[in-house]
Amino acid sequence: MRKITLDLDVLRTFSTGMELGSFAKAAERLGRSTSAVSAQLKKLEQQAETAIFVKAGRGLALTEAGETMLGYARRMLDLNDEAITAVHGSELEGWVRLGLQEDFGESLLTDVLGQFARAHPKVRIEARVTRNADLLDRITSGRLDLALAWSSGASTTPHYEHVLDVPMCWIGPAGESRNWQNGGDPLPLISLEAPCLLRTAAVNALDRAGIPWRLSFISPSLTGLWAATAAGLGVTIRTPFGLPTTVQRLGPQEDGLPSLPSLGLMLHRSEAQPEPATARLAAILLQSINSIPQKK
Repeated sequence: MRKITLDLDVLRTFSTGMELGSFAKAAERLGRSTSAVSAQLKKLEQQAETAIFVKAGRGLALTEAGETMLGYARRMLDLNDEAITAVHGSELEGWVRLGLQEDFGESLLTDVLGQFARAHPKVRIEARVTRNADLLDRITSGRLDLALAWSSGASTTPHYEHVLDVPMCWIGPAGESRNWQNGGDPLPLISLEAPCLLRTAAVNALDRAGIPWRLSFISPSLTGLWAATAAGLGVTIRTPFGLPTTVQRLGPQEDGLPSLPSLGLMLHRSEAQPEPATARLAAILLQSINSIPQKK
């Protein structure tokens, strides 16, 4: 098979269009004409020597080959951008204090710190994984430079941005299906210690649905929460991020549980205009969040 070198500019247009859900929007973001974008997509199919797109109504959908290409395109662009940053940002220095919600401690921290350290070896990072209320308090008091936290829906910090909305879901032990209201007993609920945004959401949903409940296990940490859930002591409520293999999402209707709202994920900054090192870490953090798989 002859060697083919894919065009990174073409891959960037392809990836951006799929991210935005529109190649017209991609053309606008990348400063290209729609005809130039169309030519690039045609070139991509020529280089791939297979169909990348298929007609879907008035738009385009990816073929199986297209889905495979998209995954590789994103990885190639990430590596390209990391290389450029490493070359031009190797002299970046400073100290960044980062705070993360427990849900992202394992799924995000290693990737973010590793990528940042390779590109900016002279920057020192102090990372703290803790509860939501503690993160917001540390940002407000200036003890953290960046914090990734759930939206409380009330008062917040002076400098923040909405990252995305994440669905809350009921969680039970893996590989087990049961009626948690069997016999009319109160639903056993596993929760973190108060105050807990998700605990409040669970209680409100159950009360609105008229489902009796009881706290069967209270944990000070996410590790204890997962252990109790995996052991079958009850159900809990989290988001799809960072779920261990010992637990699974429950279907609200099939398991007799009420539907749940989404939860906003926010990136907080202690300063309106952060230092260059802080701004760069924030960019890597946002990029990594979008690549985290959410367990189905």
